[in-house]
Amino acid sequence: MTSYLDFEKPIAALESRILELQNTADEGSLDIEAEIEKLQAKSAKMLADTYAKLTPWQKTQVARHPERPHFKDFIAGLFDEFIPLGGDRNFGDDQAILGGFARLGERRLLVIGHEKGDDTESRLRHNFGMGKPEGYRKAIRLMDMADRFSLPVLTLVDTSGAFPGVSAEERGQAEAIARSTEKCLSLGVPMVAIIVGEGGSGGAVALAAAERVLMFEHAVYSVISPEGCASILWRTGDKADVAADAMQITAQNLKNLGVIDRIIEEPVGGAHRDQALAIASLSKVIEEEFSQLENYDREALRLMRREKFLQMGAL
Repeated sequence: MTSYLDFEKPIAALESRILELQNTADEGSLDIEAEIEKLQAKSAKMLADTYAKLTPWQKTQVARHPERPHFKDFIAGLFDEFIPLGGDRNFGDDQAILGGFARLGERRLLVIGHEKGDDTESRLRHNFGMGKPEGYRKAIRLMDMADRFSLPVLTLVDTSGAFPGVSAEERGQAEAIARSTEKCLSLGVPMVAIIVGEGGSGGAVALAAAERVLMFEHAVYSVISPEGCASILWRTGDKADVAADAMQITAQNLKNLGVIDRIIEEPVGGAHRDQALAIASLSKVIEEEFSQLENYDREALRLMRREKFLQMGAL
């Protein structure tokens, strides 16, 4: 059953009415198929119209939708084979950041991404997708392996930010994020980063400093959450919608600013309404992106990343 967001309440009411009529029709007492079809067409149009004009704050809510596909869903739907790799060889294995060797058709690559979890138990196990130092050090270790074996790197970013706890700071959270970012920039193999949900602050950048950065249509990418920004500026989170407008956090904003390179279309109503279609679209885009990058040598790839990030904010 679909979980509706606040701005989707009119759609929810209409679809509830359709369900009631379908149940009545199943009982065989009335012939109301024409009425049901009329309401279904109205519901589809309302959904398409609503999602065609989402505000940045509404897109933030869509990006956080609990039924949106997560790392484990992409792994299951994208790849013909996946071999997970764990541990940072120093402290432990962070379950917020996962990775391993994968095969997409005939293409072999290394995949790293955030996993938020989809129920209470898994969210706690994966720390809601908030990476700890050992998670970023694991990512560095895996990228080193990819570089050594000439495997392209794909990252799937979906985090509200790196874990801000005292224990993480004691283990060198800032350094781990910085070194992971440095490793991305120094890779001698193609790297494609995709913001599939939330891209929050340095916790996202540490896996997204690639020559090609893509975003799903309703994903968001920012240095701070809208609620955090509102709390700093107005001492209240109630103005998160105003902050989201000002921050230019949507895929469309960031494409215009040159922060990202490509927007991946989602099914009407968001990726959570048709995960299989969203994953199929992503698979096609991944193949296209790596096909374009596979003929660049190591220095050309590094130079491409350097020029990309130096151009951001240039007058």
